[in-house]
This record gives sequence, C-alpha cells and structure tokens, in this order.
Amino acid sequence: MKNKKLNFNNKHIWHPYDSILNPLPCYFIDSACGVYLKLSNGMKIIDGMSSWWSAIHGYNHPELNQAMKEQINKVSHIMFGGLIHKPAIDLCKQLLTILPKKLECIFLCDSGSVAIEVAMKMVLQYWNKPGYQKKIFLTIKNGYHGDTFSAISVCDPLNSMHQLYEKIIPKYLFAHQPRLSFYDQWHSYDIYSFLKFMVEKNKKIAGVILEPIVQGIGGMKFYHPEYLKQVRLLCNIYNIPLIIDEIATGFGRTGKMFAYEHANITPDILCIGKALTGGTMSLAATIVTRKIANQISRNYPYKIMHGPTFMGNPLACYVANKNISLLKKNTWKVQVQNIEKYLKKKLMILKNHPRVRDIRILGAIAVIECYHLINLKLIQKFFVSYGVWIRPFKNIIYLTPPYIVKTFHLHKFVKAIFDAVQNNSLFYF
Repeated sequence: MKNKKLNFNNKHIWHPYDSILNPLPCYFIDSACGVYLKLSNGMKIIDGMSSWWSAIHGYNHPELNQAMKEQINKVSHIMFGGLIHKPAIDLCKQLLTILPKKLECIFLCDSGSVAIEVAMKMVLQYWNKPGYQKKIFLTIKNGYHGDTFSAISVCDPLNSMHQLYEKIIPKYLFAHQPRLSFYDQWHSYDIYSFLKFMVEKNKKIAGVILEPIVQGIGGMKFYHPEYLKQVRLLCNIYNIPLIIDEIATGFGRTGKMFAYEHANITPDILCIGKALTGGTMSLAATIVTRKIANQISRNYPYKIMHGPTFMGNPLACYVANKNISLLKKNTWKVQVQNIEKYLKKKLMILKNHPRVRDIRILGAIAVIECYHLINLKLIQKFFVSYGVWIRPFKNIIYLTPPYIVKTFHLHKFVKAIFDAVQNNSLFYF
C-alpha cells in the first residue's frame, strides 16, 4: 500500500522546488508528535526543520490541538469582507501587546508571500499622490521574500532560486550584501553601498525591504545589527517606509521575539507568518503604522486593494491566539538559549574542517556552509538513516529545530552532521 501511494505521489503530485519528471524521493509520514515525525514503516525521525521554521512547539501540542477543536465546532471559516469574528479581534489584540506601539493596523493574510505582496502594495499606494514618482524598491543582494511575483522581484534576481524570472520581473535596486557578520566589530564601510543608493535614488525609492539580521534562503547569512540600525536611520532621513520581513525569524527564532529587536528599531511595515500559528495552520499578517494606513485611505482608491479569500480565517486566528499565549509564558527564551549554547559548543568544532567554509549559530538557527554543493537525494537518505530530518539546500546544511528539543535530540543532529560532512559521496566535486 505504501509503495502504491508513493508511486501515485511521484506521478501526480508536484512538490516544492522539484521536477514532476524526475522528482526527489519523498518519505511517507503517518503522524507526528513532539519533535518526532513517524514514517510509514514505524521509524521515528527527529525534525530539525520545524516544518520550515513554523512548528516551534513541536507537533500535536495539546493546547494548540484543543484550541482548534474548540473553534472548529463554532465556525472554521467565513469571508472577512463585511464580517468580523472574535478570534480575529482576540488575535489582533494579542499581537498589539507584543509589538511596538507604532504598529497598530493589521491586515490578516493567508501566507507569508501574500503578506509581502500586501506590504509592497501598501507602499505603492502610500505614494499614490500628485508630485511623487516613487515606484521602485531598495533591498540587499541574496535576500529572499517569497515565491509570488512581487515577492520574487525583491529576491536577488541573479543569486536566488528565482533567476529564471530575471527578465520578467520589475527591475529594483540591490545594495551589496552586508559583509560584517552578527558577531563582528562594526565598521561603517558595510553600509556604504546601501547609503549610495539612498543618496542617489531617494526620490524614486518607494520603500526598503529587508530580512532582519538573518538572510534565509539567500545563503543563511547573519549580518550585524548596526547595519539594520543604519538602514532605519537612512529611511528616517529620506522619509522612506521600511518593510521588515519577519516571516521566518519572528516568534523567538533568533533569541528575540522579533529579530529587528537586536537592532532596537521599529519598522514601518512588519510581515509575519510561519510560526504565527505554531505551525498548525497557514496564517500571516502585514502590520503597519497608523500614518501609512491613514495615507493609503486618503489616496485614490481610498482602500487597500487586496482581499485573500481565507484572510482572517477564524480557525487559524484562534490557534494563533493560543500560540502567542504560549509564547508569553516565556519558556521559549530559555529553550532557545539552551539550543544556541549547545550547538555553539558542539558544532563550532567543524569550523576547521576542510569541507566547511563557515559555521553560523544564532538562537535556534545553526548553519554549516560547505565549499561544495550537496547531493540532496543522497544526503536526505543519509540523515533519515541517522533518525533525523534535515533538509539542506545548495551548499548549506542548516538546523531550525522546534524549541522543545532536548540535549539528546541535539546530540543526534550534531552526530549526523559531523558524519555527513566526512562523507565524500554526499557532495558534488
């Protein structure tokens, strides 16, 4: 039966970033609980990815499950146009308690990419007034903001997974990627490329968009908090809205509730998603200052021109509200600190390995950047044989485990990574 299902999958179901003709192998999951994914053969593997950064409390969390059961008996979905419900109100109230006071107008989306689309639309509508020709965005190279078309237009067109669309998407401005890492001593030369664009192009720049501190799929680089602080200062000087993309980094992943807190700044527009519901449902939000919201509402056509069918989904809002309540207990802070401490102690040994270019660890994120491209098919099988789920990309092996992992789980991750790096067959030369 399992083979029949996998054969059907291979023939008919298209997976992310893969081919329908020659797809990568998939591993059949029967169930999940805590940090474990249970395969159809009964084997349990420890999830090192939190289902792409989202399942921060692990799987089948009893309080999150109970929340969904409570809400589904009332209403699982209603349209948000002209209607409102308690889960949306309660969630937005909760969000305002963990966000800066300036961020007070919330647009509930259904995915992270859509949150970016909405943020970019907001900026363009903000400048939709006589006397302004602001229609371009400024960001930094090697960024990643999602897979929809506006989102990919601010992903690096030459060095990201979206190079295929480089001739189709709008041409925006890309400053050099920051060179100084999170733990380096700050030097002002690092902001020069960004500064030059701001000085020369500020009359055309509608908005700035950045991933805060951690650049995700663009290479998992961690840049210096002062860089983000300088970007905020320049946006203030030239009156350009700053969009911060916290979709991956939000809700504790870097050791702060939001990564922009490392730089002690506040964005004008904030995008959140992924861990917003604890990895149970798809939900995101674009949160904006009253100043920008009011200006959009004054400009033609006097409203925000976006309305996803499943925005403000009651079921997702209800479980997201419970997720934030769990985070407010603050146990995540100690959990993330312990993860960071252990991984720094054990993984940094690999920094001198001839196959390893760099090791970067911040909060509950660990990155092993290799010199050579990784054979994803072989290394995936290798990791599963070690009882762990780690999904590398390009030349990057990385961990973003659920916060509830224990030391013995982390030990298994480290052991698997050490042995993988030693294995020539897992790399392309």
